[in-house]
Amino acid sequence: MASRKRSGSGSKRPKEKVVYIYELLFRGEDPVNNNNEFWDSFFLLQPNVESLENELTKLSNDQLLLVKGNIKLLFVQSIQMLESDHPKRVSNSLQTLCALFYAIFKKQATDVGVDVINTIFDFEEIEQHMKTLIAHCNSLLISDVSVDAPRFMCLNLLLVLITGTNNVSQNILLEYIMINSLFDSFVRLLSDPTLRAQHGHDVVILLTLLVNYRKGERTNPYIVQLSILADELALNGYGQMISSSLIEFGRQYTKNMSEIQPSSWFSSLSNIVGNMFVSDEGCDREQIRANNALLLALYEAVHLNRNFITTLAHTQAESSAPPSPSNTLNSNQPVPDLSIPPPNIDVNQYPTNLLVAVFQYCSIVMQDNKNESSAANLKLCFLILTCISEDQYANSMMHDSNLTFKVLLQRAQMRHRKLPTERFSKSQPLAATLLDLLVEFTVSHLMKKFPMELYLLCTGIIHRVLCYQKRCRVRLVYPWKELWAALISLLKFLVCQEQNLVKKCNIFYLAIQIINIFNLFITYGDTFLATTNSYDELYYELNREEKVFSEVHAMVLRFSSMPDCEFKDDVRKLSSALVNILAIVKHFQNKIKEWLSVQGLSTPSEEQVLEVVRKNYDLTLKLQDSLDHYERYAERPKHTAFFTNLVRDVVIDTRKNIYYSIKDVHSMPHDYSTPLNQQTSTQ
Repeated sequence: MASRKRSGSGSKRPKEKVVYIYELLFRGEDPVNNNNEFWDSFFLLQPNVESLENELTKLSNDQLLLVKGNIKLLFVQSIQMLESDHPKRVSNSLQTLCALFYAIFKKQATDVGVDVINTIFDFEEIEQHMKTLIAHCNSLLISDVSVDAPRFMCLNLLLVLITGTNNVSQNILLEYIMINSLFDSFVRLLSDPTLRAQHGHDVVILLTLLVNYRKGERTNPYIVQLSILADELALNGYGQMISSSLIEFGRQYTKNMSEIQPSSWFSSLSNIVGNMFVSDEGCDREQIRANNALLLALYEAVHLNRNFITTLAHTQAESSAPPSPSNTLNSNQPVPDLSIPPPNIDVNQYPTNLLVAVFQYCSIVMQDNKNESSAANLKLCFLILTCISEDQYANSMMHDSNLTFKVLLQRAQMRHRKLPTERFSKSQPLAATLLDLLVEFTVSHLMKKFPMELYLLCTGIIHRVLCYQKRCRVRLVYPWKELWAALISLLKFLVCQEQNLVKKCNIFYLAIQIINIFNLFITYGDTFLATTNSYDELYYELNREEKVFSEVHAMVLRFSSMPDCEFKDDVRKLSSALVNILAIVKHFQNKIKEWLSVQGLSTPSEEQVLEVVRKNYDLTLKLQDSLDHYERYAERPKHTAFFTNLVRDVVIDTRKNIYYSIKDVHSMPHDYSTPLNQQTSTQ
């Protein structure tokens, strides 16, 4: 009986020619077979990333040794093909290198104890090849050509190289990127508006990860170069990538919130209850984590480069936003135009500069306080604000009464308060908005799982802002009663939860920070409070909440008598810090009682108490030293572990996304009609 060929849906799909060649290579066979045109033809074939990865990763260690000659051959030929003037060959060779390095790193991660890179390459070989590869990358990144596919693939290759290991400092290949710098090429891309719109996001991520290579262990040239960078166009471009992403995140959040319109009190209650039991792995939290990379980039710039501070108030007039944070590395997606607001959303609510974008972003992240990844994200925000609040120029800008903004700060739903219908801050200096943000955090996170570290950072930022006002005699018009009320609520919480909290953290150190903020107002308020009435209101609040301060004092006395108290020094410091507040409370309580007895009243009004305060400032207070001093922020050693884990998360997320990017070359811009050396300039 004659045999029939299978046809239709049941027919076997023919194997791609490129896959057949991969199989030959990884079986140790010679696919070239003395064909001088073989590699020119090979690199016209579209690479199959999955197939190349599978062929390499399935090799045993013994098989890897047998075929390492062919792996080196593919590696070397891919690098040599970067000299071609044919854009398709260049892009295909870059994609082949991406797949090759990705597979090598993946195999090294799965085969513990096997150094795949050193198994395949000799030290002298890899050093020279990497030098050549990086030289080609520099050339491709800054080439004045209209075709973008090679530049896209070049950045993808660098991302694959830099994210090869979870711990970026253990990636041996980064040594060659340290020696052969890409920094000038990155600056060129960030400075050019067209190139920045296409590639700026990836460049910022690359710079951020390179800065974190063996940070603190040795001299890192990228840290040095970023710290002294003064190119205004590049710095503004760097900041624009960050602000555009944060603005887009805030825009999407606001749009989603506006679409939630409960039809009754029952649905409102259901929403509140539902939020109490929200999943720890919700979509919004994944989007928040996706912002870690750009927030880390902002932190590095603010922490390292004084010149970058000037970009914080730079108006974002150019529409060059990166992709959505939920798909941060798919740079081939259309760039959203931030000049066009979403339907039914008021354009005036959107931030206009980087600092405002950070404030709004922080207010959103603060809504989710029960998740570790969100808490880490918020800590990074607070560290950024700490660095900003220590900078003289940043403070002068934030306190400039001629530089005012209306900012949409999100506020938490709480039973004891009603949110205003107008959620925007009034048009005010940025320092006032920053204080609004910190006050909101203070009153909305008093919970059983107390975020002690975040509160220490929060009060530290408040203290730094006040120290600037005192030092420069800046009189910010602000409703200080809101800040005082928030801090007193925090003190009250510490006292009420003392038994639970003292087993977990040093509540006395936080209490010292709170009391010293009050002492700063008491001792130096005449240098920065806008009106004399503010002083009267301060003393009124201290007396109105005298029970809280008495309870703090009682707690201090109780722990002072404990011989085994581990916080003895801080208990003593807190006792000393309370002296003036207790003296004020005692003095005015006596004056108020005297006035009541004369007037024959039992309960005075607020205005009557204020009148007593105004007429009885005749008390002597103790001069306390160093109220306007603070320990300047230092990353090491206190926050070293935090940043190690954060960079690890950024590496893992970046690697996860870049894999899909190197496979999906069809969405990249292609123009293979003319050689690279004949392309027209984009400038």
